[in-house]
Amino acid sequence: MTIVQRIKLFLKGMAMGAADVVPGVSGGTIAFISGIYEELLSSIKALGPDTLVTLRKEGIAAAWRQINGNFLITLLAGIGTSVLLLVRPITWAIAHKPVLIWSFFFGLIAASVWLCGKLVKHWSFSAIVGLTLGTAVAVVIGLLNAGTGSDALWFVFISGAIAICAMILPGISGSFILLLMGMYLPVMTALKTFNIPVIVVFALGCLFGLMAFSRLLSWMFAKHHDLTVSSLTGFLLGSLFIIWPWKEVVSVRMVHEGKPDAHLEPFIQRNIWPQDYATITELDAALGITHKDPQIMLAALLALVGVALLVVLERFAPEK
Repeated sequence: MTIVQRIKLFLKGMAMGAADVVPGVSGGTIAFISGIYEELLSSIKALGPDTLVTLRKEGIAAAWRQINGNFLITLLAGIGTSVLLLVRPITWAIAHKPVLIWSFFFGLIAASVWLCGKLVKHWSFSAIVGLTLGTAVAVVIGLLNAGTGSDALWFVFISGAIAICAMILPGISGSFILLLMGMYLPVMTALKTFNIPVIVVFALGCLFGLMAFSRLLSWMFAKHHDLTVSSLTGFLLGSLFIIWPWKEVVSVRMVHEGKPDAHLEPFIQRNIWPQDYATITELDAALGITHKDPQIMLAALLALVGVALLVVLERFAPEK
């Protein structure tokens, strides 16, 4: 791998890390549209008992080649760097500039639907069914209510295992799954405060889920390529429902109840048209919101920036 290839892969890893921080956007989407998805799955699949056998019989160098170590370490370095650098600004943007940040990712994913659809070699009946089912699953996930979560480390482990499966699925956000499980805020807080026990247990859960789920996906790509890709394209299409920029709060909840920093926060939201966004509801008033600007022109511009970024990433993708 040349220096230029390493830099490109590192930047793709950073893009994946940035996407994984945001509920509703999948790092797997970035891997998929930038042409490294199947290589990522095969590299993860190579991790396992066979690696230990190779390590014992042939040494570190052979085991490193077997797991495509240069690829994995470069990509993981990009993901880790991005998460550490962007977890604060992205979570801030979600809280203070939601329309703009969601518009950017809406444009990114909207364009990726078409680009991913091109990877289907033959749009057969089964491929169309896969597209339909994939879309339906993503929409249903978006309609689910968030859970309450748990501080127990065993639940942190399970959350990591489940979330990482979603993170490597294009269109299904691991962060959104964490939100549904009530674990998004605890995990983000652990990252921001460097809560080592929570971070380590969560990472172990991710490793377990990754090694198990990657094998299933690799098999699906090998045996049912068009069905798998069309289903993933459907996930992307359905995820547009999740990240629609203009939303209205229909339910709130109290967080940190009984503590000095107790406050209300949005719990359930629904999509609305941009022209209805400026209306201040009773729940908005309860949250202390006195003004909402749909920012339609700037939102449209950022959506186009998302499209442009996708096109640039796709240009760097290897030939399929």
